Amino acid sequence: MKIVDNLPEQVRHIEHQWIPMHDGTRLAARLWIPESAYNVPVPAIFEYIPYRKRDGSRLRDETMHPYFAGHGYACIRVDIRGSGDSEGILTDEYLQQELDDGVAVLDWLEEQPWCSGEIGMIGISWGGFNGLQIAAMQPPQLRAVVSVCSTDDRYADDVHYMGGCLLGDNLSWASTMFSYNSLPPDPEIVGGRWREMWFQRLENSGLWLETWLQHQHRDAYWRHGSICEDFSAVKIPVMAVSGWADGYSNAVFRLLEELPGERIGLIGPWSHKYPHIGVPGPAIGFLQECLRWWEQWLKGKETGIRDEPMLRVWMLDSMAPSTSYHQRYGRWISEGVWPPKSRQERIYNFSPYRLVETNEDSEDVELTLQSPLSNGLFAGKWCSYSNTPDLPHDQREEDGGALTFTSEPLEEALEILGAPIVDLELSASQPVAMIAVRLSDMRPDNKVTRISYGLLNLTHHISHASPEPLTPAQRYRNRVQLNGIAQTLPRGHRIRIAISTSYFPLAWPPPKSTQLKIHTRGCRLALPVRSPRDENIRFPDAEMTASGRKKQFRKGRHDWRVIRELDRDISTLEVINDNGIYYLEDVDLTIEHCVNEWYSYHADDFSSARGETLSTRAYRRGNWHIKTVTRTTLTCDEKNFYLDAELDAFEGTRRVYSRNWNRIIARQLV
Repeated sequence: MKIVDNLPEQVRHIEHQWIPMHDGTRLAARLWIPESAYNVPVPAIFEYIPYRKRDGSRLRDETMHPYFAGHGYACIRVDIRGSGDSEGILTDEYLQQELDDGVAVLDWLEEQPWCSGEIGMIGISWGGFNGLQIAAMQPPQLRAVVSVCSTDDRYADDVHYMGGCLLGDNLSWASTMFSYNSLPPDPEIVGGRWREMWFQRLENSGLWLETWLQHQHRDAYWRHGSICEDFSAVKIPVMAVSGWADGYSNAVFRLLEELPGERIGLIGPWSHKYPHIGVPGPAIGFLQECLRWWEQWLKGKETGIRDEPMLRVWMLDSMAPSTSYHQRYGRWISEGVWPPKSRQERIYNFSPYRLVETNEDSEDVELTLQSPLSNGLFAGKWCSYSNTPDLPHDQREEDGGALTFTSEPLEEALEILGAPIVDLELSASQPVAMIAVRLSDMRPDNKVTRISYGLLNLTHHISHASPEPLTPAQRYRNRVQLNGIAQTLPRGHRIRIAISTSYFPLAWPPPKSTQLKIHTRGCRLALPVRSPRDENIRFPDAEMTASGRKKQFRKGRHDWRVIRELDRDISTLEVINDNGIYYLEDVDLTIEHCVNEWYSYHADDFSSARGETLSTRAYRRGNWHIKTVTRTTLTCDEKNFYLDAELDAFEGTRRVYSRNWNRIIARQLV
């Protein structure tokens, strides 16, 4: 990583700027403006997220926005209403108020004497979402978007549900925002109002998990903010970016296929990170690539970005299974358009425990499957945040409770690019059931690396909007689309499909243990394959501007621990995400942040599934010292989810606020 300190433009840094909204609420912003812009206005680049510009994303922001500013762009990082130092209350993701505020920021930017009126939006995750959502509103100042690790479909391809199954990350993410929302603004920014604003947040931000659990099917709540409802509304150029270890790589394929305007896609080996700091590596010169994008669409300069292939991806080499990788080996490949004009498929049919390449009618064999709750303990996280070890372990741990189908050793190397499809014909013993389908690379030493997977709540086999209970013993045909991949499988390796009826805690288990009967004649695997070709795709080395100084007072710890209590027959996955205690010198602030998560079950009792999160955050500057502790617990029985939450806030050692929530939410075919 190269740190750049000699930029073409001198940059003026504005630590804090109020931006008025139409209702009088003020949003807090941090700006980096080229000095030359005060004489000759320049385009602006806008990032809009709730992760506390002052002390949360501060160091990361400083690697990117000063870099763009030093190349002739006014950069602005805004806290969403009710977050960080902004006024108001934040009560959910992607509300229309948030999007309207974003348009108001665009209006404000256009009026500034240093802004030329051409504006781009950049963001990762939340900021990638709302960049697309605001683009769909078609504000005239917004000319281009860079959307990283985002989605076009809030129900089918976000942190909440996958294939109609409730994701464990739904609890984890809700708990993250529960903790964020408990924090006050910085008194150095808002003055003596900080405590009043804090208590407004504590009292009114709400329990987001309750809302998300009340919408278990695809309804109007999820359709709002899902640009897939009308791709044609996004008319400006979009750069869509993700990584294979991220949870949002599928959206890149759909955006390229469906958006009507100029678009390019980029998928690397990374987790939920900007590519210039991407892990697993290799990181790339993403900021330089963004500059090419901005120069083209905000300044009208020909940079060659329009001549690039529509899709550039990192083709992963085969690697032994690991819960963390520093580097994923492979190479860059491209497709001029997506989907490719000539798609190729390799078809494998199912026979008992084997994948076979044959067009002959095979015998229809009925195979029985009923997975234990332990299937999923080694699945890793739905979306890796590089808080390793959060990637899937050797799949032999999982395959013992699954039904597996394995090919013969490959006679030649195979390249896969796109989304594998698994068709299944099956019947279930219960009216509510799920399947997890894993595609793995089985190495000659028999180690098994998961390369893709998909989930399906079988009651959703026709519709996510109107699922229907299954009729026990009735045969159904189901199609499971696995996550898109770019993967090389070497000669001598085997392909394995593993099917299970549970995948906890990545996905919440169904109400009862279910037996499936799989009928092999109606089952097949379709792999999207491509012929290898020589390509010379290169990116510059990663570079960025320096961030402020951070001093670590107490070292953090990140770990995943599987605990089996054989005496009580209780199994627990413990996730430790402890960032320790550290000091941000530029704002004279000491911060503590520690999160623990526990996912457990008893024996094979599907109603014993339990998820619990505990988050502690503390801030200290001089005599000012606050701390918040949030705890969320999700349990269930066959009919209901039980949601319990606690919030405690402290000034110094004195508890100044406490609230408990206890909610019962009916299961709706989940």
